[in-house]
Amino acid sequence: MTKRYTIVGGQNAVRGSWPWQASINYVPNEGLVCGGSLINKDWVLSAAQCFQELNASTTVIYLGRQWQIGTNPHQISRTVAQIIIHPKYNPDNFFENDIALVQLSSSVTFNDYIRPVCLAAAGSTFDAGTESWITGWGKLNYGGESNLTNNQNTCARIIPDNILLYWHDVNVKCLSMQGDGGGPLVINGSQWIQSGISIFGVNCTAPKYPGGYTRVSHYQDWISSQIKSDLPGFIKSSGFRSSPSLPLLSLSLTFSIFSLIFSLFC
Repeated sequence: MTKRYTIVGGQNAVRGSWPWQASINYVPNEGLVCGGSLINKDWVLSAAQCFQELNASTTVIYLGRQWQIGTNPHQISRTVAQIIIHPKYNPDNFFENDIALVQLSSSVTFNDYIRPVCLAAAGSTFDAGTESWITGWGKLNYGGESNLTNNQNTCARIIPDNILLYWHDVNVKCLSMQGDGGGPLVINGSQWIQSGISIFGVNCTAPKYPGGYTRVSHYQDWISSQIKSDLPGFIKSSGFRSSPSLPLLSLSLTFSIFSLIFSLFC
């Protein structure tokens, strides 16, 4: 049996449960580099740090992917037309402006397994304790990739203007590790909204350490200026917390529930 690694504290994802999740891979050996999120039919959002050693010719994007190793019947792939890194990205200043856009070589057609996520609009705020989910194929330790997994139930605290910092619950040791960078941090209300982009996990064995996420809402103008047409859906959230009537998302939810959620997507 193939050994697979998961996000610490995460669960295996039901196929199609995170239809915006993108896998960013290196062309020569198909190795996983980072995660990302589909934000419209032509663009994927990710972290700038993912492309320090990649360019358009050495990058392939997978959508609808469940496994890094194994059969993916709903998967499609796209080569890359261009990669746009934020012009003020500064990895030496606490991951300042760690955000990038990837234009796909051709448009994708949406279905139950491939759909875009809404983005937090400028001015959005999130209360401490907001329930959030991070998805990806990141490792518990070195060697091997995981199936798509989720993690849940985190507490939020916001530090410098461009970063959301999430401290983990005592029962959740880490939100993200190597391989999860660039992946989406999402919240669930009437629609799924991407509030952050995974940029670091300080210590994946101690819950007192945080995970860091680029604050998507601060980049609405920049994203719109680069994409220009067929803009992603931006939703302004004010003091958002997950509704008590909405329990933490169990990945055993049936596709009928996800079909209802899909009808509300951007």
